[in-house]
Amino acid sequence: MGIKEKIEALRNQLHEHNRRYYIEDAPVISDFEFDMLLKELESLEAAHPEYADPNSPSVRVGGGITKSFNTVQHRYSMLSLSNSYSLEEIQEWITRVQKSAPEATFVCELKYDGVAIGIRYENGVLVQAVTRGDGTQGDDITANVRTIRSIPLKLNGEFPEDFEIRGEIVMPHAAFNSLNGKRTAAGLPSFANPRNCASGTLKLQDSSEVASRGLDAYLYYVLPEGVVSPSHAGAIRAAGVMGFKVPLEKNRFIEECDSIDQIMDFIGHWDTARKDLPFDIDGIVIKVDSYAAQQELGFTAKSPRWATAYKFKAERVSTVLNEVTYQVGRTGAITPVANLEPVWLGGTTVKRASLHNSDQIELLNLYLGDSVFVEKGGEIIPKVVGVDLDKRAEDAAEVIFIEECPECATSLVRKEGEAQHYCPNTDSCPPQVSGRIEHYISRKAMDIAGMGSETVQLFVKKGLIKHPGDLYSLTFDELIELEGFKEKSVHNILDGILQSKEVPFERVLFGLGIRHVGATVAKKLAKHFGSMFALAEATIEDITAVDSMGEVIAREVHGYFRSEKNATVLDALVDAGVQMEMIQTEESITESPITGAKIVVSGVFERFSRTELKDTIEKYGGQNVGSISGKTNYVVAGEGMGPSKLKKAESLGVPILSEQDFIELLGL
Repeated sequence: MGIKEKIEALRNQLHEHNRRYYIEDAPVISDFEFDMLLKELESLEAAHPEYADPNSPSVRVGGGITKSFNTVQHRYSMLSLSNSYSLEEIQEWITRVQKSAPEATFVCELKYDGVAIGIRYENGVLVQAVTRGDGTQGDDITANVRTIRSIPLKLNGEFPEDFEIRGEIVMPHAAFNSLNGKRTAAGLPSFANPRNCASGTLKLQDSSEVASRGLDAYLYYVLPEGVVSPSHAGAIRAAGVMGFKVPLEKNRFIEECDSIDQIMDFIGHWDTARKDLPFDIDGIVIKVDSYAAQQELGFTAKSPRWATAYKFKAERVSTVLNEVTYQVGRTGAITPVANLEPVWLGGTTVKRASLHNSDQIELLNLYLGDSVFVEKGGEIIPKVVGVDLDKRAEDAAEVIFIEECPECATSLVRKEGEAQHYCPNTDSCPPQVSGRIEHYISRKAMDIAGMGSETVQLFVKKGLIKHPGDLYSLTFDELIELEGFKEKSVHNILDGILQSKEVPFERVLFGLGIRHVGATVAKKLAKHFGSMFALAEATIEDITAVDSMGEVIAREVHGYFRSEKNATVLDALVDAGVQMEMIQTEESITESPITGAKIVVSGVFERFSRTELKDTIEKYGGQNVGSISGKTNYVVAGEGMGPSKLKKAESLGVPILSEQDFIELLGL
């Protein structure tokens, strides 16, 4: 046997032993024997670097240094799930699903309290691992993920040529406690909880340190849907055969359910049994099993209609309210904050908690010095949920909501129908000025590297900037004079500002921070109007005519462009050369038989993934819409299109195209 063949044979042996140990929990050799095989492989690889392989079992020990993590676009958006703490709301969701899709059955799974990850495989080999990020793009942490022994580097049996699998990376309790014990012994601060530790570990630059921390993973979502099975449960079973560590029915980590009673039984079991798990979960995920039924149910702007999560009730503790302070947001919204006697809650020490608004303070009937009950909303954000009136001191002072802005002393206002008070001094209230600029430079907006919130606040304090347009007037001579700023950091900031001039128009629009205009709304407005100038001239009626735009959004957008101070900002951005219109590439203006058509996509396809199909529709001038109506021009129907959609399309006389019909229509 030649050297190359010997290396490949050792790799295959070690991949198999890794699978048996970490996936099946059924090792057939001792740890010593495994280590000897690994050392032999490492020795051969070191002597013959020409046979290097990024997916060799030797990469499990890490060793590479990553100076920065590249940001990459997700092929398929990573949407978040809607969730509830109410069993009644879960029952109502199930009833709604069964009404819309009468034959739907469900799958219940554990909601792992870890770090979401998407891993892509080509020809059975791991090629990329990306964090969730903001749902549309995340960080490439492939080198670190390769060190996690329960994630296969090469697959077994049959598998799609190119696919993605998603799941959660978790830190088991044993690994977490061991790591904190070592840190305490070394005089280092301990980590607050396993999830935060897992998240921080995955961003370490030294992959050998990642390898030493004992991370684990459960993978449970294969993309594109339908590539290995017509159902979610079937896809998970298929992934298990390929070699992935998936939720197992024998452990009751996953269960197929036909009724509300079965789902409630699964939730009830794990509400108690979760305390015995070797890792943290914070709830149960319920999904419609059939991919065809999922497509029938569709999506909202932020989450799928075919899945939801039940969150276990948050832990509640009692502590003392010392003081109430007030924060000013970038929109001028005033948020009261309870300053508490420090208390341990859900794995962290809590000193502050949100009080939301003046109505909440009044509802709680808060007095300084009160013994208050605190929970973690969503087990993340602490909040005050009640008061122990029996412990209130007779001389306690009532908490009265402030009347003036704590930052600029301007009298607060409260708009009719709104819960929050606002500081109207948008021009010179420091947190508002800084907040708008921080939003403008943020990752989902202009993504200006080299700047953070502290830098922005310093620039505002020094009078260098008052609005986003001022960023483009900053000079090297101004910044180098600031304490702590070196040539390299100044150049990084100025380069980041310069590069932001290439950021697409829809992100510029989002970066302006118009109230109610999130990234999705900004994208729709940008596509519809094509330029900032056209949007500025639009009437409220013009804006409400855009898909999914209500009157509240329309009035905010319309009002923004009628403000003189906002006109000053826009003029500065225009002068700086920021993108103020959609770039008309050949790809984006291809004329075709579907140009201007409203098209609904339903079902699973052979040649296209659903995302690819929708991108093709947009490329050829069509508009993707979510539901069938009298204004729909075409339905592109794949395998498993829901019967109710089919019936509605036929009743309205909407032309139904097969995948092949669509291809022929466009001449692809």
